[in-house]
Amino acid sequence: RRRRPPPPQSALDKVAAQEGLSLHQLSGKWFLVSMASRCSYLAEHSHQLEATTMTITILDGQSLAVSTFRKLDRTCWEIRQHYLPAQAAGHFLLKGHRKSNKVDVVVGEADASSFIILYYQKGRSISVKLYGRASLVSDAVMDKFEQRVRAVGLSEDVIYHFPTYGFCDSPDEFHILD
Repeated sequence: RRRRPPPPQSALDKVAAQEGLSLHQLSGKWFLVSMASRCSYLAEHSHQLEATTMTITILDGQSLAVSTFRKLDRTCWEIRQHYLPAQAAGHFLLKGHRKSNKVDVVVGEADASSFIILYYQKGRSISVKLYGRASLVSDAVMDKFEQRVRAVGLSEDVIYHFPTYGFCDSPDEFHILD
């Protein structure tokens, strides 16, 4: 009998989570500054990116309630997600309706007063997001983000920068997705 080769190491396996991270430091409002992804939809529609914010609330000391606010067709939408704690500190699981829709999330690096770098992996595709406490971050933080992006095999040509104006934070009850 031939043995199966071990599964290939995922890009996320190489990512170290922020050490000594207190989840409570992550709570509050964050602005999406930049994102790196090979997503074809993002590449084709990058000229339509909308200012996006995220609010993190800590539930039960372990999981995160994440509300993302963005405009779509000039209407403010809120997308609510629940990040469940995974095996290791700084690692979370975002469950989809099907098992194949699960997303692994890692808090790669964070300075709770200024920025957070999050990694998302669904299947074999990985994306990296940079959030700031303000809609602009320092050049040093942007350099750090670009280094982290290259470290997981993404190139700078798949980095998209989000608008720094036009934010929304209150959808009506018909524009909330759970």
